[in-house]
Amino acid sequence: MATFLYRLGRLTFRRRRLVVMLWIAVLAAIGIGAMSAPGTSSGSLSVPGTQSQQAIDLLRKEFPQASADGATARVVFEAPGGQKLTSGVNKAEVESLVAKLGKSPQVSGVSDPFTSGMASKSGTIAYAQVSYKVAQADVSGAAHAVQADVVAQGEKAGLNVSLGGNAVEGKPASKVAELIGVGVAAVVLVITFGSMIAAGLPLLTAILGVAAAVLSVTLATHFFDLASSSTTLALMLGLAVAIDYALFIVSRYRNEIRDGHEPEEACGRALGTAGSAVVFAGLTVIVALSGLSVIGIAMLTSMGLASAFAVAVAVVIALTLLPAMLGFAGMRIMKGKLLTRRKKALERGEGESMGVRWAKFVTRNPVKVLAVSVAGLALLAIPAMSLQMALNDDSGKPPGSTQRIAYDTLSKGFGPGFNGPLTVVVDAQDSDSPNAAAQDAYAMLGKLDDAAAVRPPSFNQAGDVALLGVVPKSAPTSEATKDLVNEIRDESAALHQDTGADLMVTGLTAVNIDVSTKLSDALVPYLAIVVGLALVLLLLVFRSIVIPLKAALGFLLSVFSTLGVVVAVFQWGWLKDLFGVDQTGPIVSLLPIVLIGVVFGLAMDYEVFLVSRMREEYVHGAGPTKAIVQGFRHSGRVVTAAAVIMVSVFSGFLLDVEVLIKSVGLGLAVAVFLDAFVVRMTIVPAVMALLGHRSWTLPRWLDRVLPNVDVEGEKLRHALEAEQTDSAPVPVLAGVAAGVQAGSDSHTDVPAPAQRARGKARGVSRLKERLARGGDATVPADTSEPKEPARRKLLKNPIRRR
Repeated sequence: MATFLYRLGRLTFRRRRLVVMLWIAVLAAIGIGAMSAPGTSSGSLSVPGTQSQQAIDLLRKEFPQASADGATARVVFEAPGGQKLTSGVNKAEVESLVAKLGKSPQVSGVSDPFTSGMASKSGTIAYAQVSYKVAQADVSGAAHAVQADVVAQGEKAGLNVSLGGNAVEGKPASKVAELIGVGVAAVVLVITFGSMIAAGLPLLTAILGVAAAVLSVTLATHFFDLASSSTTLALMLGLAVAIDYALFIVSRYRNEIRDGHEPEEACGRALGTAGSAVVFAGLTVIVALSGLSVIGIAMLTSMGLASAFAVAVAVVIALTLLPAMLGFAGMRIMKGKLLTRRKKALERGEGESMGVRWAKFVTRNPVKVLAVSVAGLALLAIPAMSLQMALNDDSGKPPGSTQRIAYDTLSKGFGPGFNGPLTVVVDAQDSDSPNAAAQDAYAMLGKLDDAAAVRPPSFNQAGDVALLGVVPKSAPTSEATKDLVNEIRDESAALHQDTGADLMVTGLTAVNIDVSTKLSDALVPYLAIVVGLALVLLLLVFRSIVIPLKAALGFLLSVFSTLGVVVAVFQWGWLKDLFGVDQTGPIVSLLPIVLIGVVFGLAMDYEVFLVSRMREEYVHGAGPTKAIVQGFRHSGRVVTAAAVIMVSVFSGFLLDVEVLIKSVGLGLAVAVFLDAFVVRMTIVPAVMALLGHRSWTLPRWLDRVLPNVDVEGEKLRHALEAEQTDSAPVPVLAGVAAGVQAGSDSHTDVPAPAQRARGKARGVSRLKERLARGGDATVPADTSEPKEPARRKLLKNPIRRR
């Protein structure tokens, strides 16, 4: 792979104009196609095989007028202070608004609050239930316009009118988070490189990559129904990993130029080494996110696949467009006018970076560092033992929104259970007396302790399927409501034995409970899948038993610690004001699964970026401890910058009004911080220092079986050295001598030949001359050495096919 990427890097560097034009054409084509796409939906949940979904399927077939899978809206009316809705003027206004709702497009039915018992005992609050013929995603703009007109007309008449339910159009997501993330990333990149050009390339390619990914996801809505959260998560992850991958390659490219290589050669070597790490890091993220589809929830599948596609685009951009952009930048990327005095000294090889000093500290005190780090993460993980999960409803909407006002008003007037009514279906097709079966179910439901109200049965046209309504006393996301659903379902067996009818519970609340249960059950198996995946992939990459085990255990520490922090903030309410959490409650059921998939991918990113450089040093002859320090010398700053960028990008999503996005943002930010700085940059070097050479051991039989993916570019290095040896008598251009290969890739104590040393000296001199002239990437004529056309051809493809 390293050899292929080396050739790819040099090819795209030379054909940079063609590559850029191709990417522009691809973006234009995707953009044109996305303009006519229907766009993402709000993401309704459905779980095939659950009782709630079975009931919906039955009603769709036998009771179509019920619109079981159609969108619903609750229009809540509240009288002005000191007045009642049952008075003449207010009652007439409410009835007028209800009539207007009944004439709205796509509406299948509207319940009158005064004739259906939907007015509070005090007479100050009432609500109308609006059922639509279409699903949530298909509610038209005309229907939303009628909702807005009803609110405006009611408020003009002095009533307080608010809207709840899934048929209500939400506010568009703010783009502030993305802007903050990009801004922080720009500052971090400038500080890291000290160069506007070097900092700008990762940002530019990342923005183009995210644009391509998001437009492609939008284009896919022509053929698939994708949740709106898919685009948000794809944008969040795509932006973060695209910047990181470009950062890693640009940093290696600058190192190769600093070692005396010409820009084209440096680009090939950067892709052959850092590019290999990017491919495997991206592959782990893609597989982990794609694995979300095995859970069987359409919304989660679309989120996982869309995000995986965004990561794949980021990898392709890093391997094709980025080298082309490096070709345009040339030697100007080495200008460091913004470097501090200390950074300039480090560039000259003077002094030690903070990463090197930290690595030496950890390797000198591995036991103490390991004990403190593990104990700290274990302490953070304690709240995770109290994890409670549920799907968010209108109670999670931001204060002041119409959905939140409607939820709070209904709770005040009727009790919290009115926000989550249950639909009970009696399937009496096999019963001798469907009416008796429905009446038995009605009597049974009325005896339940947590049932605040029970609506009498209504039959379909055939008279063999009945619908009953149950209003719980407790809130939709409470444990009491979940127990009520289970209690009703437990009565199904007795009803079937007595009457031959089956009883099922559905409705939005029951669907949410079933989805949460399925996600809870899938948590441990999915965790086992991704941990097993980590073991296999890292075994291939590092050819070691210890490294994969250590990485997997570190990943588990990161996940449980992150879940502990999320539980402490969103469920217990610790520091909730700091993070803008206005109401505590169960954790959104989607969060742990999404967190595991995303954190696994990011954790493996840092593992590959940091440890692959350590392995490269070890393979090239460095001792175990020295390899750790050298790995931090070359990759510590890059991993630190990448982690800071990711934490910033994810933290920006704390500004989102949606609880799911807010919790995902906090969870990912905390996970990246803990995994990068505590696990990968502290626990990993401590464990490797304790194990020494054993960190890199692999049984001989396994060594023979496993393919050698050459992530550290060892085969490429030998091929380049062999090629230079074969062509040693041929005169070379200034700055491209054979000795140029003794740069950062050579770490043995064997002295280089004199000719190679002179070649590298000429390469460094040429680099200084170019920087002094302003960084022009064009190679000037050199009168001191002859120009050989054959050698120029060799430079374009130094690895000849044999």
